[in-house]
Amino acid sequence: MRDTLAPTLSLFASASTLLCCALPALLVTLGLGASLAGLVSAAPWLVALSKYKIWLFAGSGLMLLFAGWMTWKARSLPCPVDPAAARACRRLRAFSAGVIGISAAIWAVGFFFAFLAADLLL
Repeated sequence: MRDTLAPTLSLFASASTLLCCALPALLVTLGLGASLAGLVSAAPWLVALSKYKIWLFAGSGLMLLFAGWMTWKARSLPCPVDPAAARACRRLRAFSAGVIGISAAIWAVGFFFAFLAADLLL
């Protein structure tokens, strides 16, 4: 449970950065401004996420760093002696590292669209 909690929370936190910033930018870029207006009217909490994007990115980035640190620290811990439990331990470590990698990629995309895309692309 403890080995999967931090990576899972970091995945959800980084996904919220996509909802906040990357999704609206993508919809507007594709000329789907009316779809964005409909999405915001159906889910008004998206505006609050965008309003507090600095805090959202700081919090999710800290969660991502913490999850990465925990995974890095646990990489050298021994797995059980039982072969089935050892395979499960190695699979869980690989899965956690993959989730953190995906979370970092999602966070980077959200960060790009939230803070850099307007200056670079306009």
